[in-house]
Amino acid sequence: MLQAADIVIRLNAADDVVIARVEIPAGTMLLRENVRSAVKVAPGHKIAVRDVKSGAPVRRYNQIIGFATRDIRAGDHVHVHNLGMGTFERDYAFCADAKPAQAITPQATFDGIVRPDGRVATRNYVGIITSVNCSATVARLIARKFENRLDDYPNVDGVVALTHKTGCGMASDGEAIDLLRRTTAGYIRHANFHSVLLVGLGCEANQINELLAAEGLTRSGRLHAYSIQDKGGTPKAVEEGVARIKALLPEADRVKRETVPASHLVLGLQCGGSDGYSGISANPALGAAVDLLVRHGGTAILSETPEIYGAEHLLTRRAVAREVGEKLIRRIRWWEDYTRRNGNEMNNNPSPGNKAGGLTTILEKSLGAVAKGGTTNLVDVYEYAKPVTAKGFVFMDTPGYDPVSATGQVAGGANMVCFTTGRGSAYGCKPAPSLKLATNTPLFERQEDDMDINCGTIVDGKESIAAVGARFFELVLKTASGQKSKSELWGYGEDEFAPWTLGATM
Repeated sequence: MLQAADIVIRLNAADDVVIARVEIPAGTMLLRENVRSAVKVAPGHKIAVRDVKSGAPVRRYNQIIGFATRDIRAGDHVHVHNLGMGTFERDYAFCADAKPAQAITPQATFDGIVRPDGRVATRNYVGIITSVNCSATVARLIARKFENRLDDYPNVDGVVALTHKTGCGMASDGEAIDLLRRTTAGYIRHANFHSVLLVGLGCEANQINELLAAEGLTRSGRLHAYSIQDKGGTPKAVEEGVARIKALLPEADRVKRETVPASHLVLGLQCGGSDGYSGISANPALGAAVDLLVRHGGTAILSETPEIYGAEHLLTRRAVAREVGEKLIRRIRWWEDYTRRNGNEMNNNPSPGNKAGGLTTILEKSLGAVAKGGTTNLVDVYEYAKPVTAKGFVFMDTPGYDPVSATGQVAGGANMVCFTTGRGSAYGCKPAPSLKLATNTPLFERQEDDMDINCGTIVDGKESIAAVGARFFELVLKTASGQKSKSELWGYGEDEFAPWTLGATM
């Protein structure tokens, strides 16, 4: 554990850099490193502890985070001015670190909502989902009729409208519309929705009947669907929707929570607004909680493929079978081709905020990001929004943009989202509650109304990673049992629904 007197953090004996725990003035002697800082270094940023020649690799976590773009001297600030990307071979070592699963008994429990088909919900919403952007206003007008008017239905968490910006101006068949339909169907089926109203315009590419047929869905008492044009326009479509939801609410309110095993939890793992502490505190603390969940029989989904780029070899080593590791590498290759075709590159990341927080390259960011996934075996790899059926630690291919990534995870079945942040992301993800983990104490104190737990105690030397991970695991169980997250209290989660848009808009 970090000692309070330490002003830098060393992560591995082989590292070429240490991390500033506090602002370090120029000329400060780093006693344990026997190095004097050459310039003022901001909290979360890197200081070289040995000379590195131009072109040579620089290591953090005992992993390559980039290559010196000019000679670096011991005591120098290491960042975008002297560290850049470079190519090098990764040793995928498929399955080398896979190990026998270790279950915990007795199994942890939470108070969940058991659906008729046996799936377990952490929330109980009625949803209004649109097939196309053109029906977004009608969906919102319907939902607005129920704002602050559910006192007679205390077991219903809300009537939520999930709208998006696509559904037309695209081919009516092919990869792009298949992905949109798969995502929509994942939400329609989601355990946290008691029932869903699907609203379309009527002339869009993403026709309701074709969507339902493609995904094997049928209209029922819990799935209603119609178009604005068929109902005769906006006011009639709103009136129809309000009437249908009023009829659904009494049944939706009949649910009761009961004690169920933690194996029914499926966590979507996210990080946004990362900083130099993300890979030191919040991400490994979330990883420790994930290890506990997996040992209790639950599931955790790591995603954001562009933000594990350069660290994928740490995941392939944990694959339970070579074919699982190779699935991940195929997604990495797809992304390399995808970004190339679009005139981009995988190092179009970190963001300006990430860099201000001390992260220099995507390699460094990725090495910290994979820590969210803990240490257990990688049991499967899924494409975007596909149903997650495996138990344990899995990966889902998604973009790095948080709303799009989390949307895919929830469509795949995540009934909770855990979101680490160092810069201060504000985020929610209805119908799945979202918990936010702050990487540092100043952020937690500054933005306490948005943050659910402070992992900065690890950086401060007050708690171990394992202790914070255990504390967060207990918060996960309480939240799954109905305790509101900070983002839920503020009403976040409707506007963050963002299906991944592929291809040209026509």
